[in-house]
Amino acid sequence: MSMFAKIGLPLSCTGFGLILGVCYERNKGYFNFLPSENNFLKANGRFKDDCIKERFLSDSLQSFIQFPTVYASTQLSKPRNRLQEILTFGVPTFDPLRPFEDHVVLYDRRNRVPHWVFEHIRKEHVEKNDSVTRQSSEFVEDPSIHPFFRATDSDYRGSGYDRGHMAAASNHRHSQKAMNDTFFFTNIAPQVGKGFNRDVWNDLEKYVRALARKHKNVYVCTGPLYLPRVEPDGKLYVKYEVIGKNNVSVPTHFFKVVVMETEKGEFAMNSFVIPNQPFPKNTPLKNFLVPLETIERAAGFLIFDGVPKQRLRIINGKNV
Repeated sequence: MSMFAKIGLPLSCTGFGLILGVCYERNKGYFNFLPSENNFLKANGRFKDDCIKERFLSDSLQSFIQFPTVYASTQLSKPRNRLQEILTFGVPTFDPLRPFEDHVVLYDRRNRVPHWVFEHIRKEHVEKNDSVTRQSSEFVEDPSIHPFFRATDSDYRGSGYDRGHMAAASNHRHSQKAMNDTFFFTNIAPQVGKGFNRDVWNDLEKYVRALARKHKNVYVCTGPLYLPRVEPDGKLYVKYEVIGKNNVSVPTHFFKVVVMETEKGEFAMNSFVIPNQPFPKNTPLKNFLVPLETIERAAGFLIFDGVPKQRLRIINGKNV
């Protein structure tokens, strides 16, 4: 070990201990560093000088600023870096990743619907199970989301829209809790009822379950889109309705991307975009197949980019 390392290590440890001591004292004996929605809820309403200690940062920012409060660094003699100075009083929290028993949601707090929902389903998840029923499930607010950003049942009541599942309830028949989890409003978006949610979207969900019965693994990513359209003036606009007192956004379209893995470890992929509007019964699902890139560009994120390309054999029904 070099001479500088021998000197620097104890100094670093001393500084770290000092910060811990300061934070411990100012938090009345509790180390409250870690970012969590519960901490945010607890801190809400106590915006006093001493509330800074309860602010938190994202993981990426934590790598630059080791603690959610910059106050602790002011207790040390060494100068703060520029990022710490800029973020002295914290940063706004970002959209939370919400893991459930059998699906994962990235929730869009501005629009009060998911950005996306991921599922991994197998045959045992979708088989009929008499001990698990939708009648035992209820739509509920997600307590992990700050009340400012939640959708509620009253937002949908009288709106003319169904409470549309992104992760389908019947994809999770192996567990009553897993099915119940799909009824949190973090998994729900406004969908046209007749002709869409109860028809073509339901057909797509059934198709996914049929794939799960035939394949070793099925991975699903589902979410809303807000796509532009040409208005009478010839210009493109993104326009969508909002419902309820919380202004829940009504997506113009929905996407669903499905990856199937065979027993041989080979993969196939189907990607769908369906406008949020009525369609005649038995409309072929193949009418809604689109290139994956179309969805990614519109959504603003990559989907299943970790699928091994050398083992991806079929895309939208065509050999590759």
